[in-house]
Amino acid sequence: MILTIDIGNTTVSLGGLERDPDHGYTVRFRGKVDTVPAWGVTDYLQAIRRLLKKLGAATEEFEGAVLSSVVPCLIVPLSNCVRILTGKDPVLITKDSETGLTMQVPEPGRVGLDRLVDAAWVAERFPLPAVTVDMGTATTFNVLDENRQFLGGIIAPGLDTSLSALSDRAAQLPNVALDTPDYVIGRNTEECMLSGAVVGAAAMVDGMVSRIEGELGQPVTLVITGGLARYAESLCTHPHVYDPHLLTKGLGLLYDKNCAPTTP
Repeated sequence: MILTIDIGNTTVSLGGLERDPDHGYTVRFRGKVDTVPAWGVTDYLQAIRRLLKKLGAATEEFEGAVLSSVVPCLIVPLSNCVRILTGKDPVLITKDSETGLTMQVPEPGRVGLDRLVDAAWVAERFPLPAVTVDMGTATTFNVLDENRQFLGGIIAPGLDTSLSALSDRAAQLPNVALDTPDYVIGRNTEECMLSGAVVGAAAMVDGMVSRIEGELGQPVTLVITGGLARYAESLCTHPHVYDPHLLTKGLGLLYDKNCAPTTP
């Protein structure tokens, strides 16, 4: 089994992957701990051990681990945790990792690693051209052409980010918990805010993908993922695939493409 670790701005996501000849990988487990930049090895080690115990995952099952991060200060502490837990160095995903993609952007080193992981998996497993949409702290779009070229994308505020910004900036607007609205037309302030964030995000996905198809001059495969996608994905009208495990599977793919562990 491969241990996957994705260090995001809000949470550190862990997964356990087993190879599957038909589907590439099967996700054995997934779990999360908080992203806390002030935490060190001891703090994360305790949190991860508790999580693995809860998930019923034994460290001796891991043949290796792969790690990607958008929070640079946590790469070393989490890499040290991997060594303690598995006795092996993790495969670190960097801008120089083999992804199977050709980067067609002016500054490829500035593209978020999570975006590259999503794009690499979709390029490997889905008809191209394609668009991936990852709904988390930010909602990110990646555009791939039929030749596995990464053309760029879009970054927009995430669902929760949008709601929080409204309540923080407007004195009379309350905090609203994320959910999938039953109606587009809100009947009170909370419902109006929820519709604006969630239905608005779904409409943005549909509209952006339609515009992308217009620029490319052909239809695309749309794949939606991300921790907050469950609130908006069902409201998207463009034909799409929803895969909540996209990033975890992509990390497994890049583990196999870059299987020589590196030390940070």
